[in-house]
Amino acid sequence: MTLSFAEFVLAASTAELSEEPAARDHADAVEYRMDLGEAGFDGLAAYDGELPLIVTDRVEWEGGESADTPERIDRLTRAVDQPNVAAVDVELAAVEDCQPVIEAATGTDVSIIVSVHDFEETPERDELAAKLDAACEHGDIGKLAVTAQSRADVLDLLAVTHEQTAVGNTVATMAMGEAGRHSRAVAPLYGSRIGYAPVDPEAATAPGQYHLEQLRSLVDALDDDA
Repeated sequence: MTLSFAEFVLAASTAELSEEPAARDHADAVEYRMDLGEAGFDGLAAYDGELPLIVTDRVEWEGGESADTPERIDRLTRAVDQPNVAAVDVELAAVEDCQPVIEAATGTDVSIIVSVHDFEETPERDELAAKLDAACEHGDIGKLAVTAQSRADVLDLLAVTHEQTAVGNTVATMAMGEAGRHSRAVAPLYGSRIGYAPVDPEAATAPGQYHLEQLRSLVDALDDDA
């Protein structure tokens, strides 16, 4: 399966691929969080759903639950070869260790998302841009999730998203937390190419997420008005 990130992709985040049928009406893809569930790679290998997969095996120091081990890199590398996988997410801070993943995806239809998460704050605009530049240098999509304390933080993130898109970078951006919650709905208007939402509202994988049906409705309504 393939995904074009030339347009916005709404991913249903889950640790249980059995939820995929419930996501079909609203999602373009499923983000499979291998680090959060019990099935791990076995669940990925057994997947026979309709939606393409974005595979994430988030390391502990970046907000996930996987240990920083060679086994994690091996799982991500093997994920590239799975027929339903359209993208694999690796952390910018671990990009050197993740070279086997990037090399495995080179020349295939599998995209590499290089991600950065800041669970404390929203850095200054120059730093936001530098992080996205670095992420896009190593991957096909640069993902940046920050924590907003104010609407001004969201404005900074949206401005950088717009600037990065204007120079040809493919980015996915969002502001976590209540102050930044609306960024998940409006960021696509400024060029963000991926949004994330849980199928189950009680199973959010990041602070401030809308549930899937709600985010789909908001994004589509804004797109109709744009």
